[in-house]
Amino acid sequence: MLFEQIRLNRRRTVWLVAVFILLLAAVGWAVGELVRADGRSGLIVALILSAVYVPFVFLTANRQILAMSGAREVTEGEYPELVHIVEALSMAARIPMPKVYVIDDPSPNAFATGLTPRRSAVAFTTGLLERLNRAELEGVAAHEISHIRNYDIRLMTVAIALVGVIAVLADFGTRLLYWGGIAGGGRARRRNDRNQGLFLLIALVLVILAPIAAQFVRFAVSRNREFLADASAVDLTRNPRGLIEALRKIGEDPHDVRRANDATASLYFAPPKAAFRRLDASRWFATHPPIRERIRRLEMM
Repeated sequence: MLFEQIRLNRRRTVWLVAVFILLLAAVGWAVGELVRADGRSGLIVALILSAVYVPFVFLTANRQILAMSGAREVTEGEYPELVHIVEALSMAARIPMPKVYVIDDPSPNAFATGLTPRRSAVAFTTGLLERLNRAELEGVAAHEISHIRNYDIRLMTVAIALVGVIAVLADFGTRLLYWGGIAGGGRARRRNDRNQGLFLLIALVLVILAPIAAQFVRFAVSRNREFLADASAVDLTRNPRGLIEALRKIGEDPHDVRRANDATASLYFAPPKAAFRRLDASRWFATHPPIRERIRRLEMM
């Protein structure tokens, strides 16, 4: 059951990423159609923006995430049990040990960051360290280390960057619409083309809806990777009960993570907002699946 769940989640993620790439291509084509009645030009612009913006996000994401969260690196002398847990689980996962950070915050939560296992970090709030016992802490740490082993942070960084590119392209297209720049010269050249109106209508719909659809896909990828990390954590600890009890405690806690924001919310072990942790039904714009559903799947393993 465990390995079947892992395979299923990986298959779903491949499909979701494929949809993401198609969305980027579609909005690039749409902007090209609206501006010059030439979708190929829009595709080229989309590729150029992606080639510039994605590497920029890659180079700066890790440092920015740790700074925004207020995390500080800790040593074995300060938190011996935590460091030993991370070290042992890293050995079990066969990855280099990530750096260990602590966030001064009463809300129990954690996250992992880093585009490769060699340049990764795991961060835990003081609220998590105070409330969880060793088995529960191992479950949370194993979940975050699984994100690193599965290259989830790299995947989510690419997703965030692609959402940014799609948003920039769509904003450019809508601004041109506002100023009356729909396919100026190109439209005149193709006024006898009976398909022109259909192309422009499709392009208009794509420019308006693509950023929303891109966010849907981004959050769907995020939710899917949470299920995979839960399953992978059980593979590391062989103890689903620790992770289940950790989820219950975190779900019941009334505190928000103070310095979490929309850019970092998807990285956390559970939604940083307490109101979202208590939701039983999944939402299209949710960064995480419902805690009750995560517990249900873990109990089936």
